Amino acid sequence: MNVQKIYTAVILLFGLALVSAPAGAQTSVALSVFGALNGGSTGHNTIQSPANALGGMAEVRHFSSPLLGYEATYSYFRANQAYSQEGAPGSCPSGKCISLPAGVSANAHEITGDWLPSLKMGTLRLFGVFGAGALMDVPVSGMNSGTSVRVAYVYGAGVAWAISHHIGAQFQFRGNLYKAPKLSTFYPSTGTVMQTAEPMLGIYYRF
Repeated sequence: MNVQKIYTAVILLFGLALVSAPAGAQTSVALSVFGALNGGSTGHNTIQSPANALGGMAEVRHFSSPLLGYEATYSYFRANQAYSQEGAPGSCPSGKCISLPAGVSANAHEITGDWLPSLKMGTLRLFGVFGAGALMDVPVSGMNSGTSVRVAYVYGAGVAWAISHHIGAQFQFRGNLYKAPKLSTFYPSTGTVMQTAEPMLGIYYRF
């Protein structure tokens, strides 16, 4: 899988979301910026520490009832990884020796399809997010072993505020659960489940 195929899949998903919306459904497109806040993991004698980063997300969504809402999303953020190994010559913080870290610079591309249960109250719409998709880390520099593609599971919640009939603002929190990527040729992946927390702020246009 490469970046061109990822973009093609995004276009197809967005097109499907638009043409399948029934008459009278509330259909919108949205752009958001977010912080990708990552937690580290340990496994296979490896310490894996992804860097926090800023990212952006595009969404196409529609709501036809409180229980029937869905979206297709594409997001991008930097996914730099730092690897080190326990029990190897190097620094020994707190008496526990670890090797010096190896850095890998990478870009992350994520596509998801999500279910959006919601509750509308005046100009506000509260919504939940439950979905899954593909997360692809593409190394751009460092000691890398190639692209890593994994399944990502998404959960979260948010609120959208209709400023006018067509324009609105939204805030949401999304969490991503996925298997740690293997990008370094010198260190194995931890093999554990990692989490990225994404607080988001964006705007949307309703058709």
